[in-house]
Amino acid sequence: MSRIVNIAIGQLGPIARADSRQQVVKRLCDLMREAHACGSHLIVYPELALTTFFPRWYMESDEEINSFFEREMPSAATQPLFDLSRELGVGFYLGYAELASEQGKAVRYNTSILVNRQGEIVGKYRKVHLPGHREHEPWRRFQHLEKRYFTPGNHFGVTHAFGGKIGMAICNDRRWAETYRVMGLQGVEMVLIGYNTPVHNAPAPQHDDLSLFHNQLSMQAGAYQNGTWVVGVAKAGMEEGVDGIGGSCIIAPSGEVLANCITKGDEVAIARCDLDFCEVYKRTTFNFDAHRQPQAYGMIVERRGEMLMADGSGVVS
Repeated sequence: MSRIVNIAIGQLGPIARADSRQQVVKRLCDLMREAHACGSHLIVYPELALTTFFPRWYMESDEEINSFFEREMPSAATQPLFDLSRELGVGFYLGYAELASEQGKAVRYNTSILVNRQGEIVGKYRKVHLPGHREHEPWRRFQHLEKRYFTPGNHFGVTHAFGGKIGMAICNDRRWAETYRVMGLQGVEMVLIGYNTPVHNAPAPQHDDLSLFHNQLSMQAGAYQNGTWVVGVAKAGMEEGVDGIGGSCIIAPSGEVLANCITKGDEVAIARCDLDFCEVYKRTTFNFDAHRQPQAYGMIVERRGEMLMADGSGVVS
């Protein structure tokens, strides 16, 4: 039995701070309709897709911060997207800022959900690798305060949906090999990743010219080394004075790019993804049962950072 999933990239151009949820949801619906017309089963939207990328501003007021967060999903503003999903039979991945309640306390997460073709939420993920900084750093051209506004998640899960094993990650997660390998050990066959990535990296401007290269490099490596499809989708373009990379693409388990966006605006790109193709890599080069040597990898979970020897060599006997 064929396990083909027709995947659509649902790339977004800039969202202004003044744009309402209703305006953004209309754009998401337009992209879904276009994806459906092309035969898609699933459309992937970016990280924090309902608002502008608000961590670029330092804010102290909880009221102001929470205005960018969703207290429920679906909400009155996002219900039309779920209704359209059910009507068209197109599932979706959506990134948003989640205001959760845990033990009577409000907790903020950078979240994504997976919605099936019946418009039902079947998976939720909370971003693990939060980049940036916590305190106000006025020397920056713009802030990147994810560590201030979000609590990190603690789990990379895999959901059985769309005839296969689907995983989720968000933005900076894509740079970390552990993200893919933890899901790879669960047999993941497709990893969905939304991102907002500025061209300019204030602490390391040397990276600026390499932003697109690093974006694609990390996702291609994750796909190949774990025998999985990877779908990376940007919110791109000049948003509130900050230029964001595009580079949205669909990558095969071979590491090859099958489809990509060519603009920095709202755009759909499509690929026909055969989940069975993962086996070509999962049962040969990256047959984990046959080739992994976990007894040699203990340092990965025993340490958070580098531990240098007295001579600075980093060599451990």
